[in-house]
Amino acid sequence: MTKMTPSEAFVETLVAEGITNTFGIVGSAYMDALDLFPTAGIRFISVAHEQAAAHAADGYARVTGRPQTCIAQNGPGAANFISAITAAFWAHSPVVAITPETGSMGIGTGGFQELDQMPWFEKCTKFQVRVNRPERMAELTRRCFYMAKLLSGPAQLNIPRDFFYGDIDCEIYRSGDVNYGSGPEGLIKKAAEILARAKNPVVLAGGGVSMADAIEEVKALAEFLTAPVVNTYLHNDTFPAGHELAVGPIGYCGSKAAMRSIAKADAVLALGTRLGPFGTLPQYDIDYWPTSAKLIQVDIDGTQLGVSKKIDLGIVADAREFALQLLKALMAVDGGRKKDAARLADIAKEKAVWKEELDGWSSSVNKLMHPRRFIKELADAIPDGSIVATDIGNNSSICNSYLRFTGPRQHLSALSWGNCGFAYGAAMGAKVGAPDTPVFALQGDGAYGISGLSEVMTAVREDIPVIAVVFNNHEWGAEKKNQIDFFKSRFVGADLLTNPDYAQLAKDMGAVGFKVENYADVKDVVREAVKCGKAAVINAVIEGGEKVLAEPFRRDAFKPAVRHLPKYRHLSAV
Repeated sequence: MTKMTPSEAFVETLVAEGITNTFGIVGSAYMDALDLFPTAGIRFISVAHEQAAAHAADGYARVTGRPQTCIAQNGPGAANFISAITAAFWAHSPVVAITPETGSMGIGTGGFQELDQMPWFEKCTKFQVRVNRPERMAELTRRCFYMAKLLSGPAQLNIPRDFFYGDIDCEIYRSGDVNYGSGPEGLIKKAAEILARAKNPVVLAGGGVSMADAIEEVKALAEFLTAPVVNTYLHNDTFPAGHELAVGPIGYCGSKAAMRSIAKADAVLALGTRLGPFGTLPQYDIDYWPTSAKLIQVDIDGTQLGVSKKIDLGIVADAREFALQLLKALMAVDGGRKKDAARLADIAKEKAVWKEELDGWSSSVNKLMHPRRFIKELADAIPDGSIVATDIGNNSSICNSYLRFTGPRQHLSALSWGNCGFAYGAAMGAKVGAPDTPVFALQGDGAYGISGLSEVMTAVREDIPVIAVVFNNHEWGAEKKNQIDFFKSRFVGADLLTNPDYAQLAKDMGAVGFKVENYADVKDVVREAVKCGKAAVINAVIEGGEKVLAEPFRRDAFKPAVRHLPKYRHLSAV
C-alpha cells in the first residue's frame, strides 16, 4: 500500500487504465484531481457543452475499442451528459462518465448545484457506483472500467466532491481483461445445422461485428455459405461495401438490394445486433422482414436476445469468436458445400437494379444542388478508410443509402436513440482516438446549430482537425416532411430561413471554411478540406422542400390529424 490523496488515487487509476485524454468542462467539484492531469500525462479537452464531451468520449471509445472518460461539474454539468450517455448506451460503447456531486455532508439539503445524480443515469448506464468512502476511490474507479468492458456500455462513477481530499493508503493496478467467448459448443452446432439446411441463408451484420473486429471472420463465413451480407441500420461499416456478397444496409433510407435480399431468406444469422424495432421497419413500402425464416441471434448482451423478434436460437457470444467456431462447425456438417453461382448472380442482379435506381435519384444537374446529388458526390469524395459520424435528420439519414466503408469502426451514428447534435462531438473524439485518419461529421443545419457550431471553437482551440459538412437547406427537413404528409403542409417551427454563412463563421472562429453550391465542385472542396489539416467546415447549400425530402421518418408513429373543437376543426384531416 502507498500513501496518497484520493485525487491521486483517482488519477493514477485513470493512468493505469490507459487514459491519456478526457473530455469535459472545467469545474470546481473535481478541480483538485484536474490539477494533476497534466503531470499524469492526461490531456484535458475542454468543450463548449458537456453533451459534446460525452459524445466525444463515445466517439473515441468506438474507434479505439477502449473505455474512454468524460467528466463534469456536479449538478447542471452532470445533467448535460444524459442524452449523450444514452447514445453510448444503445451503441454498447464503454464510456466511463465521471460525475462529481454535492459534498457528502450536504446531500439532501438542497445546496448549490445539488442534484440526486444516480437516478438520472440509472436507465442509460450499464453500471453505476457512488464512492462511499475516500479510501475506496481507486477500487471503485477501477470497477467502473471493468464493468464498462464486461457489460459493453457506459458506467457512471459518482463522487462526492469532498471525497477527493484527505490521506489514504491504497494500491493502484489495472482492471482485468474481458473475454466473452464463442458460446456453447452445442448451440454452435445447432446454428450450423440450421444454416447448412438453408437454401437462402443471409448474414445480418450488426454493430457487434465492427466492435469485435470480426469482418474477416464474417467474410469467410458468408463466402462458405454464399450468403448475402446485410448491414444493420446505420452500421454500414460491418462488412466491406466492395465485396461481391455485400448488399448494403436495411432500415430508414437503406438499400433496396439489402431489403429484397433478406426478404428471400429462409435462415438469418443476426450477428452482433439486438434487432432493434426501428431499424427493421418497412421502407420504400417494402415489408422485407422474413417472418417465416429461421432466425439465429448472436450478441454479447443476453438481455437483448428475442426482445424484438421471435428467434429460433439465441446465443450469448463475441461475434468474432462465434464466427470462427461456427465456420468450423459448418465445415464439419457440410464440408462439400460449393459456391452457389445462382445465388451470386441473384445478388449481383439485385445490386445492379438498386444502383441504377439510386444513380437515377442522384443525377440532378439543377443549379441549386439536389441533396441526393450532393450526397452522392460527397460519398465518392470521402477518402477510403475515413471515419464518418452521421447525425439524425433528413439528409443525414439519406446518407445511409450512399456511405460505403472498407473496414470496421468507420461509421459512427446515434442509431435508434437519434439525438440531434451527435455527430460533431463524436467526430472530435474519433479524431483524437485516430489522429491519422480523416474524420467527417455530417449534420443538417438544424443539428449543426445544436452542437457543431459551438464546438468548432473547441476543435480550433484543441487542434482537432474534424471536417464538418453542413447540409444547409434552411429547414428541419425530417419534421417538415411529417408536416407535409400528415398536417397539410402547415409548417410550425420547421423553417430556418435566416441561417448564417457557416463557412464565414468557421473562418471567424479560426477554422477553414468552404462554401459549395455546385455538385461539380464537391470533390475538389473535400480534397482541400482533408489537405488543409485543420478544423474545417463545408457549407453545402442544397435544395430543400417537398420535392427532395425522404419519406416520413416516423410513418409508424403518425395518424391522420383529428380535431373536435370547433376552433380547430379546419385543421382536421378526417
